[in-house]
Amino acid sequence: MIAAPLPQDEALRLLALQGHKLLDTAPEAFFDHVVELAAAHFKVPIALVSLIDSDRQWFKAKCGLDAVESCREHAFCAHAILDPEIFEVTDARLDERFHDNPFVTEAPHIRFYAGCPIADDHGHYLGTLCIIDREPRRLTEDERTILHLMAKLVSDHIQLRDLLNTLVGEPKSHPTPTPTPDPE
Repeated sequence: MIAAPLPQDEALRLLALQGHKLLDTAPEAFFDHVVELAAAHFKVPIALVSLIDSDRQWFKAKCGLDAVESCREHAFCAHAILDPEIFEVTDARLDERFHDNPFVTEAPHIRFYAGCPIADDHGHYLGTLCIIDREPRRLTEDERTILHLMAKLVSDHIQLRDLLNTLVGEPKSHPTPTPTPDPE
């Protein structure tokens, strides 16, 4: 197994990831719907919105997987954030980077992986929208286009989410008014 090298902008990327306040947050319908759509469209058992933290990958949304995170060293997505193009592994058993990866040799028995980086508005790759199959395969050009567009939707949603949080801000507590006594 060959772990992915760190991106050149790793320190800034991690600061950006923290700034988006996505890690360790509750499920959100938009992200859940995207992975459900990806799994259905590509007919794969697993689809994820995966965020790459300093030592782990954390799943903001997942379809077909029970885990909420895994170590970064084993993460296919850690390789995918190194390049703006879709990272595709057609048969992980035949790829020297992954043939002995525990995600290949044990559950979930990854054979095929395709991950498209999710970028913020400053170009930092926060993670991926990825699809995983237990059978080898290859994306068609149309499928590559669709996966890229789905990942772009996730990136755009993160920007909108940030803007909304900036405009609305954190909920403020309002003191409960004390009732005024009746004048008698």
